[in-house]
Amino acid sequence: MIRTIELVDFLAHSNTKLGFENDATVFVGDNGAGKSSIIDAITFSLFGEHTRKNTKGLIRTGANQGFAKIEFSANGKNYQAIRKIDSKGTLTAQFAEYVNGKLVPIAEGERKQFGESMTKHVEETLGMDFEKLKIASIVQQGELSSIIKAKPKEFKELLNTIIGIDKLDTALASMRTVQREFRNTIQKKFGYDDTQIELLENKISEYQNESKNAQPRLEQLDVEKKEQESLITKLEKQIQNDSTKESQLKDLESRKKEWQEYAKDVIKSIQNEVAEKEEIVNECKPCFAVSKNKNDIESEINKIQEKLSSIESELSDLEKKQVRLEEHEELAEKLVLKDGKCPVCDSTVDHLKPLFQKKHIEDEIKEIEKKIEKLENEKDELEQNVGSLSNDLEESKKAETILDTHKIKNQSQLDEIIAEIKIKVKQMQKIPLTINSGQLVEAASLDSHAKTIYENIISLEKSTKGFDQKEFLKNIESRANSMTKLSQINQEYGEISGNIKKAKMELEKLDSTLVELKHVVGYVTDLENIQESVYNRDGPVGKSLRSWALEIISQKASDYLEKLNTKIQRISLSEKTRDVNISCYSRNTTLDLESLSGGEQVSIALALRLGMSHLLGSSNLNFMILDEPTAHLDGERRKSLVNVLSQLTSLKEDSSIQFIIITHDAEIFDDSAVENIYKFESNPNGTIVSRL
Repeated sequence: MIRTIELVDFLAHSNTKLGFENDATVFVGDNGAGKSSIIDAITFSLFGEHTRKNTKGLIRTGANQGFAKIEFSANGKNYQAIRKIDSKGTLTAQFAEYVNGKLVPIAEGERKQFGESMTKHVEETLGMDFEKLKIASIVQQGELSSIIKAKPKEFKELLNTIIGIDKLDTALASMRTVQREFRNTIQKKFGYDDTQIELLENKISEYQNESKNAQPRLEQLDVEKKEQESLITKLEKQIQNDSTKESQLKDLESRKKEWQEYAKDVIKSIQNEVAEKEEIVNECKPCFAVSKNKNDIESEINKIQEKLSSIESELSDLEKKQVRLEEHEELAEKLVLKDGKCPVCDSTVDHLKPLFQKKHIEDEIKEIEKKIEKLENEKDELEQNVGSLSNDLEESKKAETILDTHKIKNQSQLDEIIAEIKIKVKQMQKIPLTINSGQLVEAASLDSHAKTIYENIISLEKSTKGFDQKEFLKNIESRANSMTKLSQINQEYGEISGNIKKAKMELEKLDSTLVELKHVVGYVTDLENIQESVYNRDGPVGKSLRSWALEIISQKASDYLEKLNTKIQRISLSEKTRDVNISCYSRNTTLDLESLSGGEQVSIALALRLGMSHLLGSSNLNFMILDEPTAHLDGERRKSLVNVLSQLTSLKEDSSIQFIIITHDAEIFDDSAVENIYKFESNPNGTIVSRL
């Protein structure tokens, strides 16, 4: 039972607190006055659910935060649930129990990461979740009478939702997922599933036919293979016999090339030797005449050197004398007689000595210069002669050095070298680059190595006589062709053998898979039978659940009708094909719904609603909200609804229902037994609630 509901800055309410008794409570007021906000306050505080677009929209305009709080009793215990929301969207919540007059927290918010959920604890306490509460305890506008006016098929769908048969659809989908995942597992494991057995059987037939058809070609290839192997063996024997001669023939060609290279080297060596000797002859031939004059040239040079030395000594003396006279000349210029007197002592002098006479000194200097010039010319001439003789001496020494270098002392030695050159030239001209048996003497006469090469060539020519190189190469080519054919045969043979082996392995695998898939077919068939029998809403289980539910609802609805002042004693709900029918009985008489009065129809609708509510376990909270239940009802039915509610709330039993009625028809409760009536009025500062 709901004891109190408190709304602070929640929707249109600034500060509203309502108390409830174990009877009917009526909220009256115009549309938009905040009556239906009570429903949002109940569902938000209990489950965090509401009918608004977003949670921030629950805060009253102009406020920074708001909350909804509900206090209720269930199973003999008292509880409080409160949820708060601020303008940032931050949510806080607490679910607590009153123990000895004090609140003891049970859960704080929705901290699921810590394994804590207030909603989960509320659901466990009430025995239902938000969706079941909506169906069991909240009758939206126009839904009260719709339950008896609904078409049988629509009533059946409502019943399916109430008793949770719609969950069978989820279970059915899960079962199909299990079946699909099972098939996927089988597909991954075997490459096939139970829907591909025919395909698998066709593949088995294909592999069997493939192996059968490949066998004749395999036998033919086996014959061809033996033929090629026999031919290759024969050719191998012939090639082996000829391969030695072929090798010797290659060796013969190698020896001939060796001879040719050796002959070229010998010729080149002789050519180099001849060139060296010719160079000696050419260098030494003119040296004899040049070297003979060496002593004479040296004697002449020595004489000239002695003469040059004498001239240089004489030139040195003349140059010194010239310097002294030039000094006397400067002094003579200063010692000029003036009026027959000496410029130094001022004594009378007739004349100066020639040493101090300027004219005498100048004449002597000129005479010395002539001698110096003559000696210089003579010196230059002698130096030129020395230079010329030095060159001749150098040439003579060079010629002598050349002769010493080549150890040539006389002309006869040079003549011997010229004779050797002629012999070498003749020897070189006799050396053949290619040889045959007729050239044995010439070839062998070179040296021992030349003789060895020649003898090897003659021996190899005898060994390879009669060898047909073309036939040998032809046999090798034939062997290569046969080996290529054999390789192709082996490749095809291997491919066919491999395919047959692969087909055999695949057949074994497919046969095994086929056996497994036949087991899978049985398992899938069982799954399909379970789906059809257990999880199909129109299957045996679904029908049994509906039959049980219809019996419970019929019984409970009939119990409520017995407590009301109507002529209807019993209601029976029954399923026929895909419809659910409502039958009303007065004693043993069946009554038609259309023939019943408005009050009787309202009584049946409420009884059915209460019966459904009981089925969902709403007795833990034991309340029902009727939102605008009088909508679309005429005056008679409105009065009948009030009378029925009055009777239900005045039963004074432990199992009586707490009703909350939201309506804008306040006048229908004027003469009723309902005492708790609250008027809701809109106000800019928040909804004003007053008790009437």
